[in-house]
Parts: sequence; structure tokens; C-alpha cells
Amino acid sequence: MMFRGAATINIDVKGRMAMPVRFRDLFIGEVDPSINPQLVVTIDTEEPCLLIYPLLEWDLIQKKLEQLPSFNPTARRIQRLLIGHATDLELDANGRILLPALLREYAQLDKKVILLGQGKKIELWSEPLWNARRETYLQANSNTEELPELLHQLSL
Repeated sequence: MMFRGAATINIDVKGRMAMPVRFRDLFIGEVDPSINPQLVVTIDTEEPCLLIYPLLEWDLIQKKLEQLPSFNPTARRIQRLLIGHATDLELDANGRILLPALLREYAQLDKKVILLGQGKKIELWSEPLWNARRETYLQANSNTEELPELLHQLSL
């Protein structure tokens, strides 16, 4: 399962968001089709956006997070932020999820949002924040010295 591509969607006044069919189909394929797909949404610790995972994928990540040393302040911070904000959701019969107000506030989500497929997860951004961040990324000087060695070998 790989999430890729971008989609602009709306969030209604109650905080509901319809998952695009191409993403929804990937969630549905993961479980028994008669059961509403289970998702986990949490905050991104580096950017003002949300991360949406299929439940099975999140369970693997949470196990790794729980194995981090609890006496390491950085590891503890990451555990508190990611696990502490992780919220179980399910796609309803209409393919919608209800985003809790706390998460919407963190990511500054209003009516217009952007979903960005990122492989095993989806990022959920406020449209204005994403547009600004994308411009920053596009305007950045590409400093190839900062790229990991594997990216130097990548051909697109």
C-alpha cells in the first residue's frame, strides 16, 4: 500500500472530511471490507500538519516509539507528542472522518485542506500553510552537499 499524490478537499463545520476515493480504497483494502477502515491521526512534530496512518501501520510505529529510552528527554518528547496526540478514527459509510478540534487547531485547519500522499502515510495540511511551505521548498537553493549519499545516486 502506497499513498501518493495530492488532493484538495474541504472540511465541513463539524470537522468532517471526505477521504478521496483513491486513498479510501487503500484503507479499505487493508481490512475486511465489511468493517469500516480504522485510521490513526496524530500531529507532525516538525511541521503544523497532521499525519494519517492505517491502523496496522501505526501499530508498528507505536511499538518502535515505545521501545525508545524513556529517560532520554528527546525520545520522551517525541513519545509524548506522537503517541499522546494519536487518535483512533474510522472511515464512515460515506468515506468521511471526523477530525477532533484539538488536532484541527494544531494544524490550523479551516475549510480548505490538502492531503499529500507520503508512502505509508498521508499528511494533512491547511491549504494556505501548505502553499507557503511548498513555495519555501521550491525557492530553497539545492545544496547537494546536504543530501544523503543515497539521494546523490537517485535518478528521476
